[in-house]
Amino acid sequence: MIASNNNHRDYRDSSDGALTVENLSKVYVSAMGKVVSLRNVSFTVNKGEFVSVVGPSGSGKSTLLNMIGALDRPSSGKVFINGIDIFSLNDSQIATVRNDTLGFIFQSYNLINRTTILKNVEFPGITGGMSDGDRRRRALKLLNFLGIKDKAKYKPSNLSGGQQQRVAIARALMNDPKIILADEPTGNLDTKTGADVFNLLTLLSRKFRRTIIMVTHNPVLAEATDRAIHIRDGSIEKEVVNVERQK
Repeated sequence: MIASNNNHRDYRDSSDGALTVENLSKVYVSAMGKVVSLRNVSFTVNKGEFVSVVGPSGSGKSTLLNMIGALDRPSSGKVFINGIDIFSLNDSQIATVRNDTLGFIFQSYNLINRTTILKNVEFPGITGGMSDGDRRRRALKLLNFLGIKDKAKYKPSNLSGGQQQRVAIARALMNDPKIILADEPTGNLDTKTGADVFNLLTLLSRKFRRTIIMVTHNPVLAEATDRAIHIRDGSIEKEVVNVERQK
């Protein structure tokens, strides 16, 4: 169990709000002066909700995702996962939250090219302390679910972009995360393959109740999620709810 400074609730418990971002700001300081990347961003994402974050390049989308994923610390503000401020934890506890509770999918796949597809998927299980047998069985089950079990012994360079992204999704699911963070997951894919990946994410949200936050430049995909958060110049410009998906 990982606890915040003020309580002892399990960070994987079943509270109503999977994720809350509260007055999140990020300021970078360089030789050129201060650059404000995020300005007092606040919103809540419920369990099983599929939310897109939309905005032009440089608007702060990826910075926001990095803060939610605890890959970077905010200058001010808080990120709550199941009611616990993750930045109130020490570095070791944050690493555990990141490995057990969050799954990451990147535009460039971020696969290890020198090893097999199976080992790529197993990797989070290694860092999470899963046994060899359990790790292999789960990895093969995920690859089968995603339709690429026959590629288990291949290396990433032998797969198409769409297949590599499926591997990345399998890896993200290895430790059964409750929240999936996807940074432009269809950005390097053609329209059809991108739609297939998006449909997989939708399935994870609707059928398996995974909370998904997806950064995208694609307005068509954004409109198809439960809610689209539009960011400009580091601030939330508007939020658009997909009424049809709420039915």
